[in-house]
Amino acid sequence: MPPVQDMTPPLDPGLLDALQHQVAVFARRAEQTRLGGVGQVRNSMDRAAYLLLNRLDLEGPMGVKALAAGMGIDSSTVTRQVAPLVDTGLVKRTSHPEDGRAVVLQLSPRGQARLEEVRSSRRELMAQVTDGWTEQERESFCTLLTRFNSALSARQSAAQEPAAPTS
Repeated sequence: MPPVQDMTPPLDPGLLDALQHQVAVFARRAEQTRLGGVGQVRNSMDRAAYLLLNRLDLEGPMGVKALAAGMGIDSSTVTRQVAPLVDTGLVKRTSHPEDGRAVVLQLSPRGQARLEEVRSSRRELMAQVTDGWTEQERESFCTLLTRFNSALSARQSAAQEPAAPTS
């Protein structure tokens, strides 16, 4: 039986260079603008706070370990990032309903309102930045960006897994 040939086309180094350059430019521009939205809300919530509040909103109350695992960061980082959110009343710490010793983080009503204000501002920014795009182009970009972020996340997770013991 003849060997199976790899039908994958060769990778284009020029295209990969252009891709990595555009990702670097995107990262710089995103950091410069913080993609924070428009108007008075612009740049009013840092990325870490937004991602934490968003996850608590989408997934509901949870402990620090679950929040950290879901975000792909360590518990000490979540604890450090949540502290100012608790201090400003955006997140509430409550006792776990089944284990009173455990702490559960929950979006407060104030946090919910603030998150919606920021989301609305960021939606407006996305509408402005993609003005002239079709809905299909927006969907395609979102699909590809989601796929790209998932691949980066999987790569990061794989790099953090302990190596299998050798015999």
